[in-house]
Amino acid sequence: MEVGKFPAELLGRVLARNRIADPRVLMGPRIGEDAAVLEMGDKLLVATSDPVTFATDRIGWYAVHVNANDLACRGATPLWFLATLLAPESFSEADAEAVLDQIMEACQSLGVSLVGGHSEVAYGIDRPIVMGAMLGEVERDRLVVTGGAQEGDSIVVTRGVAIEGAAILAREQAEALRGAGIAQEVIDSAAAWITDPGISVVLDAQAACGAVNVHSLHDVTEGGLATALREVAQASGLGLAVEEGSIPVLPECAAICDALGIHPLGLLGSGALVVTLPPSDVPALQAALTQAGSDGYEVGLMIDPEEGLQMIGYGGELPLPEFPRDELARFLSSC
Repeated sequence: MEVGKFPAELLGRVLARNRIADPRVLMGPRIGEDAAVLEMGDKLLVATSDPVTFATDRIGWYAVHVNANDLACRGATPLWFLATLLAPESFSEADAEAVLDQIMEACQSLGVSLVGGHSEVAYGIDRPIVMGAMLGEVERDRLVVTGGAQEGDSIVVTRGVAIEGAAILAREQAEALRGAGIAQEVIDSAAAWITDPGISVVLDAQAACGAVNVHSLHDVTEGGLATALREVAQASGLGLAVEEGSIPVLPECAAICDALGIHPLGLLGSGALVVTLPPSDVPALQAALTQAGSDGYEVGLMIDPEEGLQMIGYGGELPLPEFPRDELARFLSSC
């Protein structure tokens, strides 16, 4: 198989054979649903697991935030983190200490406790890999799921496309970008996105859930915004229509993608959040996001499933682009 997420068809086939014996599992593994929900007394326990494999710079910091994002998209508060660090034989003790410090720094920034994990030098890898597991809690009446979108919902995207992928490319492909004619100030600007605005959607999700009647939340990860939108539609059993001109592709991202032959809508996009909600609530959501230091862009609508997945652009109505694997993975495998 190619580098990147397993094909959705493969996962669907395998998950159809999964049998959950414990009735306290309210939500188990499903395509598009990135965190499990467990019955645990007065509150619900929410759990997720996600690795970081593309990035090497600030990898420990990344790992905490991408896992916290999955919990935030359930309306939950991230509380406990476990990390497994697999290091290549070329790693020094100083390298290992730096990654572990990044993990602890990121946990502290979110009020999360590092409660366990594992670390080792692993045979046969050429870069560090961090696998995280995040646990948290949510009140029963505050739970949000990816598959909660309703027909007629507005679709709002926060911050912009594609913060994470562009930041990684700027930090790890700077020489290639300079060779392609990208100005150093554009590279530096995108590289700084790792911390400002950063890849966390926790505050955006909290602002949304605190201000309006959110029907679904989904963070943009592998496969970019196009894949995130497809996952919301599939999980909700709906179609959608998005307006290409309303999608907030950040200028630096557009320049980097043009230079490297990458489609921004298929590029790793942590830092952006997809929200669906009643159209009448969009102004209140945008105001809440602004107060939280973010932005919200209304890009489309959830529609009848028979109408499919549409992107309305300058060339008319076209199918929403589909990316079998993330554009970053495709690019790196061709280097």
